[in-house]
Amino acid sequence: MRMAQADRLTAVIFLVLGLALLAGGYTMDRLEIRRIHPASIPGLVPMILGVLLSICAILLYRSSYAKAERNEAMVFTGGSWARLATTAVICTLYALGLVGWLPYFWATFIFTLCFTLAFSFPIGGARRAQAISLAAGLVLAFGVALGSSLLFEKLFLVRLP
Repeated sequence: MRMAQADRLTAVIFLVLGLALLAGGYTMDRLEIRRIHPASIPGLVPMILGVLLSICAILLYRSSYAKAERNEAMVFTGGSWARLATTAVICTLYALGLVGWLPYFWATFIFTLCFTLAFSFPIGGARRAQAISLAAGLVLAFGVALGSSLLFEKLFLVRLP
């Protein structure tokens, strides 16, 4: 129950931050005098990030109610040093081990899948719940890897490793 309340508070903070990013990006100078293309205005990235952060905050707030109703044992429960250490290890392995050694798409796919399963796989749950968690993790990992690859390569014109 305490994690659900913490998620709600975190969601509200992220929503305020996302809306602030959106407002700040919108009020940035457009640089029309220099004939800047609308797709390359300085405030575009903060506005996109603000919208995405707000959407994630709303989803977190919404899922906090479902989490309060379910009482399944996850890999890690509650806020703990083990969760923090696991996050640090997975992120470090991604940054120092996977990126550069594997193509960006596969490194991001593996990172997202491992991170998702580490924090949402119901160990003591029914086989169906485990299968759903695995399938959701695979879909999320594919979407994040593909979406971020396309975003950086096509929109930001960044060559990825």
